[in-house]
Amino acid sequence: MSRIIDNYNLYKYSHISGRYLPYAEIRKYLKLKASYRIEEKLVGHSVKGEPITLLKLGRGDYKVFMWSQMHGNESTTTKAVLDLINFLNTNEDIAPEILDRLTLYIIPILNPDGANAYTRVNANKVDLNRDSVNLTQPESKVLRKTFEEINPDFCFNLHDQRTIFSVGNTNNPATISFLAPSEDEARTITPTREKAMELISIMVKELQEHIPGKLGRFDDSFNLSCIGDMFTHLGKPTILFEAGHYPDDYEREVTRKYIFLALVTALQNLAENEIKGSNYTLYLELPENEKRFFDILIKNYPFKGEELSNENEIGVLFKENLQNNNIFLFPYVEKIGNLQNSFGHKTIDASTSYYRITKQELLSTDMQKFLRKL
Repeated sequence: MSRIIDNYNLYKYSHISGRYLPYAEIRKYLKLKASYRIEEKLVGHSVKGEPITLLKLGRGDYKVFMWSQMHGNESTTTKAVLDLINFLNTNEDIAPEILDRLTLYIIPILNPDGANAYTRVNANKVDLNRDSVNLTQPESKVLRKTFEEINPDFCFNLHDQRTIFSVGNTNNPATISFLAPSEDEARTITPTREKAMELISIMVKELQEHIPGKLGRFDDSFNLSCIGDMFTHLGKPTILFEAGHYPDDYEREVTRKYIFLALVTALQNLAENEIKGSNYTLYLELPENEKRFFDILIKNYPFKGEELSNENEIGVLFKENLQNNNIFLFPYVEKIGNLQNSFGHKTIDASTSYYRITKQELLSTDMQKFLRKL
């Protein structure tokens, strides 16, 4: 795999970068890649009438179903899927093997309305990942119907996660997190989950060579309204991929690279080996994600009229706003107080700052201007 990741720029679809990935970019991609070995099928429409497309690659008996941008503002895995398709249309030694032994079914953007507006929810303001029981939304119905028609052997549920997550209680950001979803309230480790855990363990072993300490495990609380829990409950091994933060990578281009590596690793092993669910130790050893990070952690700020103490810390997060087809990050105060057990993707020691305001003033001030004055 080292050679593949070393040559990643040969497969990366460089026409798409950053966080904003509307459905029109997928159309451009498919038009540009018309010579690729891709079958395209219209499987439904969104609330606003945008097409939802299913891509099919390969000719093997073993079927893998994956979908991305169920949440419209989670585009990192979609970018990695486009890189994966580029890779599979090369003569790289394992690419033909994957296509010979597997058939891949891919919905690159399940929530095109959310992708266009850069929102988590769909146009009816419904979180599609809480709609797998009631199936109230057209996008949810499309996913379930496609799942039933394909009857896949394995499912990949592709998402992004926020910058707040750490690997356990360490100061490492959770760059990629995995989950083998539960299929009952007791979180029983069933044969279906064991297969997902084993394949995650295989990906973890490879990724640890490249981003050691930056891999986490997502919370496995059971919720049948979540699509991964539902598909696992229906007997299909399902893996949740969560693309997270890599240091100084707010565009998620580094994370994209390692999601690509995870996907290639998983598909190679599904093509070459029978996943029996017998070896999943590395999955169980993954630290569970904790919410320990702020985008900016300001320490020792001398609040006006107060003595310095452990309470003089400010946790700042970024809000992502779509403007003119670009995503801009706007800082806001998430928490003030004793943040000794938290970390910052950027840490500022403000003990020598001459700019002083009260806590109340801080909550109403322009944070961009405040940060410039520190």
